[in-house]
Amino acid sequence: MDLWAPEREQWNQGFDCLCGVDEAGAGPLAGPVYAAAVILPRELDIPGLNDSKKLTARRREALYGQITAQAVSWSAAFVTAAEIDEMNILNARMLAMQRAIDGLGIRPDLCLIDGNRDHGSRVSITAPHVTLVGGDGKSASIAAASVLAKVSRDRFVSGELDRQYPQYGFAGHKGYGTRAHYAALDQYGPCPEHRRTFLKKWEARRR
Repeated sequence: MDLWAPEREQWNQGFDCLCGVDEAGAGPLAGPVYAAAVILPRELDIPGLNDSKKLTARRREALYGQITAQAVSWSAAFVTAAEIDEMNILNARMLAMQRAIDGLGIRPDLCLIDGNRDHGSRVSITAPHVTLVGGDGKSASIAAASVLAKVSRDRFVSGELDRQYPQYGFAGHKGYGTRAHYAALDQYGPCPEHRRTFLKKWEARRR
């Protein structure tokens, strides 16, 4: 697939500086949701670039270095577990993406947003943008953002959170609801990094 086709379509409409935006970590029981925004040089060839979910962890790490070294500008941002509980995950996803866009050193003419949502009940993406369903597998800019968001989150959860709360095994499951994670919850209860709104079924079972 030609990953530059969506960008060319926008260039032909007069949008010169394009940014890809994606998020990672909407589903886990613990930890922040991350987002990244990336402005790539036009038609940059990054062999093996694809939706981060279709890549191995080692391949994502390699691509992370290539993308950050060659990007015109890039930014990663996050929304904490406490913020997710306060505003819900959809609003948190939108906020993370807007924070990533705001962190760019260059203001893009247009942002290409993965998915079909650009707002929640409280938070909207305010930068000029279009949404693209399945964009992380169709657009080079969004695919690059998906890699940066995923690697940034995985590094934080498997590094910082695992060091703070080693009893939960965050380095292994990255906060997702695996059997081992639920077993740790049964033994230790939730920590401050758990999303309490994501644990309602677990808490109901414990009563």
